[in-house]
Amino acid sequence: MSTLKRIVRKILTLGKANKPRIISRQEHGIDRRLVSRHAIKVCEVLQQAGYEAYVVGGAVRDLISGLEPKDFDVATNATPEQVRPLFRRALIIGRRFKLVHVVFGREIIETSTFRAPAAQEGENTDEHGRILRDNVFGTKEEDAARRDFTLNALFYDPLTENVIDYHDGVADLKSKVVRIIGDAATRYREDPVRMLRAVRFSAKLNATIDPATRAPISELAHLIGNVPSSRLFDEMLKLLTCGHALDCLKQLRDEGLHQGLLPLLDVVLEQPGGARFVQIALERTDARVRSGKTISPSFLFAALLWQQVETRWHRLRALGEHSIPALSQAADSVLEEQTSKLAIQKRYISDMREIWFMQPRFERRGGKGMGRMLEQPRFRAACDFLQLRAASGEFDSVQAQWWMDLANGDDITRGEMIEALASLPDAEQAPASSRKRRRRPRRKPAATGATTPQSTDA
Repeated sequence: MSTLKRIVRKILTLGKANKPRIISRQEHGIDRRLVSRHAIKVCEVLQQAGYEAYVVGGAVRDLISGLEPKDFDVATNATPEQVRPLFRRALIIGRRFKLVHVVFGREIIETSTFRAPAAQEGENTDEHGRILRDNVFGTKEEDAARRDFTLNALFYDPLTENVIDYHDGVADLKSKVVRIIGDAATRYREDPVRMLRAVRFSAKLNATIDPATRAPISELAHLIGNVPSSRLFDEMLKLLTCGHALDCLKQLRDEGLHQGLLPLLDVVLEQPGGARFVQIALERTDARVRSGKTISPSFLFAALLWQQVETRWHRLRALGEHSIPALSQAADSVLEEQTSKLAIQKRYISDMREIWFMQPRFERRGGKGMGRMLEQPRFRAACDFLQLRAASGEFDSVQAQWWMDLANGDDITRGEMIEALASLPDAEQAPASSRKRRRRPRRKPAATGATTPQSTDA
């Protein structure tokens, strides 16, 4: 874009800019004690150096909504080159748009320079209107205008404890309304992921999507197919770990946005028992998120795709394939279909396969391999996975609990459990679901003319 065009656009944007509302602590209700002290420190240092600096984005949204933010971001009018020298540990990252990671031990405060809205001339968009380049520095007003939803366009100054609100985002948060900034269709064409974010915020905040914001979604849902798979994975992971994954997936299906994200999900939910398995997995994940516990993305995706893996596994076994090779083939085929659209990272795939491949080993307790099995790094995760299978009626619950007790026990307890197991008959070491009554072989009928025991008495 030429310098003249950029100047003209900036003048027009500033001319249209909303006059911000300065909202005090009494109205927005943010408790400064809940704000990361490192984020406060970054704002303080930048302001002392003569720059503007605010906590922005999801952290402000969650604080006003009474939720605990996962991380804290800062926006400033200082360039990355001006930010980095002000901190002892700071690293400039990014190619498309540079920003600074200010490091405080294990916490990273992502610090970005205010950005201008995307070009309106179409120079940096594809044929569908999706933005390909969006890397122009701007003002605070421009930065607010380029953000997607009103509830994300808030600037919190931790020193004055005021919120600067250009688009009535605080009012929308209080009213529990998800409202896009600008024309909805245009903003979705710029970035189709915004449709997924609208659903996620709606579910997470127990909010409704504004009718004008919702209206174009069904018509433009197909644009999700134009989004890079790695970005789709990141957004899908946020959706599944927001604490309301089940509600999100239901709403994605209602809006027609699920296709291409988890292509196998519809097939899973149509299978007998499939819907129950997925529902239990998501409910337990949501419960862990809401209670502040950690969750494993690999475990979550393993659960979502398990029904398809299991169906193909049993089909191959029915054709005479041995159990482990059959499971390997089933897992490979499902992952190949899924990762062609959703770029699940290799480290997650490796963990998923370990969790899946341990399931056949739960079918029979005992044996020389139990010691090696206990040493597997994903043994506990595999036991948790087994609990899901038991809860959905797929595996014997008593045997599943035995494995979980083994996973939770110390070395002495484990030794006692294995010793007690060794004293049981072999048949009792297998799960009830896998025990089968052996049929006695039928006696072959005697050949014609052969002498039978009865005939010898004549």
